[in-house]
Amino acid sequence: MHAINRNDAEHYCWGDGCDGWHLLAGDDLSVIEERMPPGTAEQPHRHARSRQFFYVLEGETVLELEGHSHHLTRGEGLHVPPGAAHQMRNESTCDVRFLVVSAPPSHGDRIPSPMARGVA
Repeated sequence: MHAINRNDAEHYCWGDGCDGWHLLAGDDLSVIEERMPPGTAEQPHRHARSRQFFYVLEGETVLELEGHSHHLTRGEGLHVPPGAAHQMRNESTCDVRFLVVSAPPSHGDRIPSPMARGVA
């Protein structure tokens, strides 16, 4: 066992200029740090099995969950249960960095899901 940091983690690119780092990639748990530039968003989706927790490290973001927009800032997080439609959006003017904790890992468990928008 050794300490993990973003500089040593497996990096990947996604979306329109977004970055991710696999901090932990286990069979039953995944921890990913992601960075989203201003004006970017992931596609709305849900997971059949995976439970997720999103936790903001830096900046601010909107996490839409089941049609309700949750504004999250540094030090705030939100649980996304299995089957819940969700989408992360960076509507700010600065990068946002956050952790995504998934159990079990969400890879291969992504179902596109259109959502109606509301405010929570």
